[in-house]
Amino acid sequence: MCPVDGFLLACAVSAAVVFVAELGDKSQLMALAFATRYRAWTVIVGITVATSVVHLLSVAVGHGLGAALPTGWISLIAAVMFLGFGAWTLRGDSLSDSEQAKAARVGGSALLAVTVAFFLAELGDKTMLATITLATQYGWAGVWVGSTIGMVAADALAIVVGRQLGKRLPERTIAIGAAVLFVVFGLGLAAEAVAELTQVPVWSAVAAVLDHHAAGWIALGIGLAAVLLGAWGRHLAQVPGRRPSAGAAAGWARGLFAVATVLGLAAPLLVGTDVLDPIALFDDPGLVVIGAGLALLGVSLLLAAQAQVVQAQIAAARSGDRVLATGGLRRWVRHPGLTGTVLAMSGTLVMVPTVLGVLAAVLLVVAVQVQVRAVREPALARLHGETYTDYAARTGRFLPRVTPVEHPGLPHREHMRVG
Repeated sequence: MCPVDGFLLACAVSAAVVFVAELGDKSQLMALAFATRYRAWTVIVGITVATSVVHLLSVAVGHGLGAALPTGWISLIAAVMFLGFGAWTLRGDSLSDSEQAKAARVGGSALLAVTVAFFLAELGDKTMLATITLATQYGWAGVWVGSTIGMVAADALAIVVGRQLGKRLPERTIAIGAAVLFVVFGLGLAAEAVAELTQVPVWSAVAAVLDHHAAGWIALGIGLAAVLLGAWGRHLAQVPGRRPSAGAAAGWARGLFAVATVLGLAAPLLVGTDVLDPIALFDDPGLVVIGAGLALLGVSLLLAAQAQVVQAQIAAARSGDRVLATGGLRRWVRHPGLTGTVLAMSGTLVMVPTVLGVLAAVLLVVAVQVQVRAVREPALARLHGETYTDYAARTGRFLPRVTPVEHPGLPHREHMRVG
């Protein structure tokens, strides 16, 4: 790789990593606090100066470590650090009383005040540690420039559009997204470290482990988790004070759910025990990894939806009123638990592609539609009246609604979207 390409790569990677690290960090909070007292350009210049100095020290340390340690062990240590960054970001950051006082009462030169405050705040911060880690992997000059750009860009974003983003994206959502990206970086570095230390290509090791037998058992485990969470969710979704509906539609929905569940669990079980072979065209370790990701995403969505139902029920018990749960995931989707169920089934189908699994997925989709359109939504509409009608008009069933309907109405009317 030519020096220019190496510099640009180091610059791009460092800018992206540090930008992600700064999302939700206390440095953004300090930037917002200073921006309420000083002009934006003064704050940005101060941040740039402080970051340049701190990150120059960081890359000096990182470059020294990179020249002294084997690259395989460096990658492994870096992977552990990035996983730690993910946990740190997920925990969240807040300004201490002394940091808030520093931002509010500092006097003298505005530029000097901002520079000194950010210099002290960044010493030992996770962005400094991230810069040290990056400098062990890439050229010091590119890391220095890129990390400085990433930090200044993130803090400038906080100053310019922080308030607007805060109204649309909850702080916790931003923190979770940043943590996930750090974990992805960490896992990638761990894979590189293992490959270098063992001299075995990562993908070759994965392909050797993830044959269709292993994929079948993994898919079965994920499927069982989805089934248990789905059963819990159906229990929580029952209208308080009422027994489950005994109408024909409810019976069909329960029957279809049961058949889809049995077939959906039988397919990976039969593949895992070598009774049934997956469709050869789609039997690939790469698809197993993708399918596992989709299935785990579906289970996570299902679990989050159930947890929010519990929170809504606790709030209803305290208030003594029947409260319609419209917060969290239900702010965008009316039935996130069912969306997660279908996504989990789709993921296991990708992991272990069989005709039996395809049939199970089709039956599950039909069961979900019958359950929602003919049983659950009419019951919610009767219970909550116009409150649910208005909520249904602005929120999609299974996917976020792009545009709200012009005239609110009951969920089964023609102008309501399927999604």
